[in-house]
This record gives sequence, structure tokens and C-alpha cells, in this order.
Amino acid sequence: MDTTGFEAQRARLTAVATRILGANAEADDVVQEAWLRLDQAEGVEDPPAWLTTVVTRLCLDRLRRRQTRSAAEGAAGRRSIDEAAHVDPEADALLADQVGDAMQLVLDTLAPAERAAFVLHDVFGYSFDEITGFLGRSQTAVRQLASRARRKLRGAPEPVAERKARAASREVVDAFLAAAHGGELGELLDLLAPDVVMRADEVGQQMGARPVYDGAGAVAARFRGGARGARLTWVDGEPGLAWVAGDEVRVAFAFQVSEGRVREIELIADPEVLATMSLVVA
Repeated sequence: MDTTGFEAQRARLTAVATRILGANAEADDVVQEAWLRLDQAEGVEDPPAWLTTVVTRLCLDRLRRRQTRSAAEGAAGRRSIDEAAHVDPEADALLADQVGDAMQLVLDTLAPAERAAFVLHDVFGYSFDEITGFLGRSQTAVRQLASRARRKLRGAPEPVAERKARAASREVVDAFLAAAHGGELGELLDLLAPDVVMRADEVGQQMGARPVYDGAGAVAARFRGGARGARLTWVDGEPGLAWVAGDEVRVAFAFQVSEGRVREIELIADPEVLATMSLVVA
């Protein structure tokens, strides 16, 4: 893509970055960095989609670092109204009927991945399938993130049923980790749905994982005795596992649990994707 082609995408990319980040200056920086990366990349088949992916992930990384910095400073409040209102006029004109300044302030209360999923789907109209590619997450996870964001934006408390389901999922993942450490094949199989699927991203495949582990037998065999060093980790607010080296998560396993059994696992090893996620090692 030449400069003319990129300029045709700039307004859209800036609008996405502005609404995810809530700050025009940062949005401009992100879009410019995305252009520099594209200029150095080779073999990009779909430049608009590639640029959207890069811009989204750069925004998420900035949000994550912003939250980490705020926590370290003990300033877990919102940014000032003046900063939140400092947005690009063109982006405001494009989205004024959908998201106003008040909504932007509410967006600041969301976790980075929730915020991106909501903005991309509910504001810009990207399909969940497209957002799956942008975020490097499964469609199940993306739908869950967007749904959680909508509930928070409505100001509705988390339903009791969801809190109970998260606690139950934590128990299942705890038991799964214990069975994996102990090499207990029977217990692993009991905790897995018969049609469970685990998918590994490209970096995970480069590390030796298969692209897909289909069925309880395949997933159990992968984890049996092979989870040494894995630790319980909250992955974007849901219980999962992670391999940690020092203080750095090298591989995350995002679990989808229902009715007491694991239904789906994402193996995420791409550093760029991991950098956009909220990962809290228990």
C-alpha cells in the first residue's frame, strides 16, 4: 500500500484509535506507528484489515500500560474530562450519533479488551469474526467481552448467576490444573466435555503445539503431566492458566467452562496478543 492508499484509511483508523483510547494525540501516534510497521512489512495481503489489527493491538497495549501506571501511582481514577473531550473533530463527526463524550468517559471504566470489543462491534459495526482476527482471540471470547462491556455500560450489576458461574469455573480450572500436575488422565477426562476443542495460535504452533486438539482424549493427553510450571491466572477476568517465566506470562490458556466441564481452550503465545490482555497470576 502506497502513501495515497494509506491516507484513504487514515480517517477510519484514527476514529477507531480515538474511540478506544479516548485521546486524539495518542490516536495519531498509534496510526503513525501502524503506517511505519506496514511500510516495513512484506507480503501483507489485506492492508486495511492488517492496519486495523495493528492499530487495535497498539491501542490495547497502551490501555494496559496506562492502567498499570495508574495502579502503580495509586491513581485509579478516570482521566480528566478535558482530556477525554480532546478528540479528533473528524472522528467526532463520524461517530457523534453513536458515541458521545459522556459515553467515552464510561468507556474508561472498562477493561482494555472489553473496551476494544465493544467499540469495534457496537460502534464501528465489525463482525465478531473480524474482531477475532483483530484481537487474536476466539469468537466465543470476543462475544463474551462485548457482552460484559454492554452490561457495565448500562450500569447493571453483575448478575448473581454470572458470579456463581465464574466461581464454579474457577473450581473446574483448579481441579483441571491439579489433575494435569498429577497426570490423572481419568480426572482430566471427567473435567472435559467430550467435544472440547483447544486451538493454538501461530506462535504456540511454532513452540510445538498442534493447531487444534479435537476432543477430550486429545486435550487430556496434551495436558497430562505436561502442565509443569502452569499457574492459575485470571485471563481477561475469567479463570485460566498460564506458563510464567520470572514475572512474564509466556503462554496463556483461556478456558470456556459451562455445566461443570471445559468446553473450549485458547492457547495464546503471541507476545503482541498477550500484551493486550489482562493477565493476573493467582
